[in-house]
Amino acid sequence: MAVASAKSGSENKEDTKTKVKRYKLCHSRDVYIFQEMYMFFVSVHDASVVLGIQDHRLPYVQQGMDLLKTRGYHPIVRNSGGLAVVLDEGVLNISIVLSEQTETLSIDDGYDVMVDLVKGLFPEVADQIEAYEIVGSYCPGSYDLSIEGKKFAGISQRRLRQGVAVQIYLCIEGSGSDRAALIRDFYEESLKGEETKFTYPNIVPDVMASLSELIDASLTVEDVVIRLQQLLHNMVEEIRFESFSDEELTSYAFYLQRVLERNTKMLEPK
Repeated sequence: MAVASAKSGSENKEDTKTKVKRYKLCHSRDVYIFQEMYMFFVSVHDASVVLGIQDHRLPYVQQGMDLLKTRGYHPIVRNSGGLAVVLDEGVLNISIVLSEQTETLSIDDGYDVMVDLVKGLFPEVADQIEAYEIVGSYCPGSYDLSIEGKKFAGISQRRLRQGVAVQIYLCIEGSGSDRAALIRDFYEESLKGEETKFTYPNIVPDVMASLSELIDASLTVEDVVIRLQQLLHNMVEEIRFESFSDEELTSYAFYLQRVLERNTKMLEPK
């Protein structure tokens, strides 16, 4: 874990939209913590498709999951809203936990913090990044991030006790349209033309792209992680690294087991 102190004077980042009011930063492997205000989690996953609660209610979801498996993707259901999202080695996931111990945050506050973080990561296209729903994308939402109408990221958030967790997936490498085509095929196989009460998205692959397609073909996930580290370093003077505590590891194992048990129950053939 690491602790950092704030810079002073004109270099202080208080004037940015990121609203970082306290600059005590901790790092635990891929976890960054602004004590009292921010906690950052950064991760990359093996080829998976994370389904939403509505997805597992698809009439032929078992056939849809079988299709994903034949394409080399492991299906898993999250216990929150939203719809199917592709995760693989070319997708970077960032979560920020915001404290509400000193002030209450609106829904837009949480989303705006993440939007500003992404613009800080990619200053060369910051003025081109827009937040609005991209129709035809997978897991569409009002805070889809796009450049010239091509979606490269989606943001969600979840209320916690005295805090808010804001998550984003950033498609960095590979083909955004290929990922979208995978989800299109999943829905087609899972619906087989049946009418449902819930309206699932009609995926149009061409409205999605990766940042390497939109900004720089050589851009990698590792590059973006370095950018994130540099952005955080610009906000602090000192960082000291430590490991996860035993308590944190115990909690992680407990909640991981709960996820696995929930998925076994939700995804068992009916």
